[in-house]
Amino acid sequence: MENKSTGYDAAIARIEEIVEQLESGEKGMDELSEMVKEASTLMKQCKEKLKMTEEEIQKALEED
Repeated sequence: MENKSTGYDAAIARIEEIVEQLESGEKGMDELSEMVKEASTLMKQCKEKLKMTEEEIQKALEED
């Protein structure tokens, strides 16, 4: 996975892919470890995006 930020929808789709692969049980331990790290990074990015969006909405509501 690249280090640049992934869009929210793309990140969620990738997390879902990773979960499916983890649930299949077909990956080796090294692959599992990397996939969990990737999913963790993507989840952090999603949380940050949600927080920023919430703040933007709050600001917009306060302006009205």
